[in-house]
Amino acid sequence: MLAIVVFLVLGAGYLVKAVRHPDAVRSEFRHPVAGNFFGTITIAILLLSSVVAQLSQPLAEGIWIVGTIATIALCFTIASRLLQGKIDAAHAVPAWFIPGVATLDIAVAGGNMPMLWAHEVNMFALAVGTMIALLFFTMIMSRMIHHEPLPAGMVPSLLILMAPFEVGFLAYTNFTQRVDTFAGLLFYFGLFIFLTLAPKVFRRGIPFASGWWAISFPIAALASAALKYAMFVQAWPVTVLAIILLAMLSIAIVILLIKTLHVLFNGRLLAG
Repeated sequence: MLAIVVFLVLGAGYLVKAVRHPDAVRSEFRHPVAGNFFGTITIAILLLSSVVAQLSQPLAEGIWIVGTIATIALCFTIASRLLQGKIDAAHAVPAWFIPGVATLDIAVAGGNMPMLWAHEVNMFALAVGTMIALLFFTMIMSRMIHHEPLPAGMVPSLLILMAPFEVGFLAYTNFTQRVDTFAGLLFYFGLFIFLTLAPKVFRRGIPFASGWWAISFPIAALASAALKYAMFVQAWPVTVLAIILLAMLSIAIVILLIKTLHVLFNGRLLAG
C-alpha cells in the first residue's frame, strides 16, 4: 500500500508539472541522458502489478498490460532517437540502460501472467532487453575506458551497470520458471560488477544529491537475485551473501531517505 501511495503522489506531482510547465517536461524527455529516466516510471508500473496481484489478479493484469505498452513504446522511442546518429560519446552513460532494463521488467513482472499471449510478449521483451543491454554495455564501457571519467554527480549511477545482469537473471528465471547454469552466470557477473564498482561509488568526496537514489534499484535487483539464487543452490555462503545484500539495501534506502529529507527541509534538494 505504501508503494502504491508513493507512486500515486509522485505521479500526480509530475502530472501537475507537465500541465504547468510542458516545455520543461518536453525538454527533459528529449534530453539524451535525462530522457532515459522516464523508464523508471514504466518500471514502477510493471513492478506495482506484482504488488497489486496480492489484492486483485484482474487489476494486476490490467496494470501489467498498461506498463508493458508504455515500456515498449518508450523503448522504441529511445532506440529511434539513438539511430538518428551523431550521438555524443560523452552521453553514453549508465542511465542509457534504464529503458532496456524496463523491457526486461516486463518478463520479471509478467512471468506468471495467465493470459495465453503473455508468454510471447514476455519472450519479445526478454529478447529486446537482452540485446539492448549487451549493445549498451559495450558502448558505455567503451566510453568509460576511452573518455573522461563521469562527473561526480553521476558517479552513483555507475551501479546501474550491474542492473541488466541481475534484472536479466530475474526475467530469465521468471520466464523459464527455473534457475539453471545460464542464470547463475548472469547473477555472478552482476555481482562481480558490483564488487568492482562499489569502491568507486562509496567513497569520500562525492556530495549527496538526489542522484544518489540511482544506487537503490540496482542493489535491490542484486539482493532479489541473490535471495532467489540462494533458495536454489542451498549453500550457506550464498545464503549469507543474500542476507548481507538485503541488509545493505535496507540500510542504503533508510540513509537515502534521511539525507533526502534533510536537504529537502534545508531547501537544497531542488537548488540549481
